[in-house]
Amino acid sequence: MQSPATAGSIGGAVLALVLVVGLILALGWIARRLPGFRGAGNTNALRVVSSLSLGPRERVVVVAVGETQLLIGVGAGGMRTLHTLEQPLPTPAPAATPAFAQLLAQHFGKKA
Repeated sequence: MQSPATAGSIGGAVLALVLVVGLILALGWIARRLPGFRGAGNTNALRVVSSLSLGPRERVVVVAVGETQLLIGVGAGGMRTLHTLEQPLPTPAPAATPAFAQLLAQHFGKKA
């Protein structure tokens, strides 16, 4: 049988662990809600238009910087600008994701 002092110290450690995990989750929730924590540089002036994997560590990426699009090679040795595109690639429209209810109905074979 454990002594009361040992049981109390284990209970205190568990309580402290629960408080720390709760504090981390609460701060994460607050950080998502406040606009200042998202980053000041998110102005859509720089975005990835398209990407293609060439190997396990190599890929080519088309990056839009304002109105200019650059073809960039990314590999183990770093990044390199391969070409500046004269005619920009069209930006693909985001695919519409079905609602959860529609996915559930399809899974069980019912019409939505």
